[in-house]
Amino acid sequence: MADSAPAPAPTAPPPPPPSRNPLRRLYAWILSFAHHPAGSWALAVFAFLDSFIFPIPPLFLQVALSIERPRRSFWYAFIDTAASVLGSIVGYGIGIFLFDSVGKWMMATFHWEEQFRFAGEQFGKNAFAFILIYSFVPFPYKVITIASGFFHDQVPLPVLLLASTVGRGFRFFALGALCFFYGPRIKTFIDRYFNAVCLAVALLVVGVLVAMKLAPGLLGK
Repeated sequence: MADSAPAPAPTAPPPPPPSRNPLRRLYAWILSFAHHPAGSWALAVFAFLDSFIFPIPPLFLQVALSIERPRRSFWYAFIDTAASVLGSIVGYGIGIFLFDSVGKWMMATFHWEEQFRFAGEQFGKNAFAFILIYSFVPFPYKVITIASGFFHDQVPLPVLLLASTVGRGFRFFALGALCFFYGPRIKTFIDRYFNAVCLAVALLVVGVLVAMKLAPGLLGK
């Protein structure tokens, strides 16, 4: 009896249709860089721009890269930290030289006037502590860098750089450690509970803003 013809190779399932959720589509676009050969450079660019103008935090791409290559998680944390601190110099320059044009436009466009005023108040109390803590918690880092330049008489550039390196570094390396030990499970959780994760992040940001209003003297001398 003649051998039967080999069974055809199974075809790959069709890709899922694009989500109508704009946040999920944006998230998917960021994650696409994790499979790009220039992923590390993309992370550096995102982190650099996030320090003074880019509205998308680089955390999502850092997570994606770290999940794909867990052993390089701390390298990606280093890239995120270094590029973010370098970008803070540009934000500082905007605060000094371009606040009336670029700085005011950004504060008004993204409704950061309240955060800007709060930063100015806290700089007069303890600039280093404010930058260190609020470089770690959910707070627009662009406000910190631009406000530091605007209030440069209270915040010398070395203070911004040192406090940012500690605060941002702790944030990104803590994330790197989570990805190193729990990488694939983190991505699965985000994919499965994306809307809940977005809601939790939003509530966390709101909680931080409420805490800033209720306890303005937290960072006092």
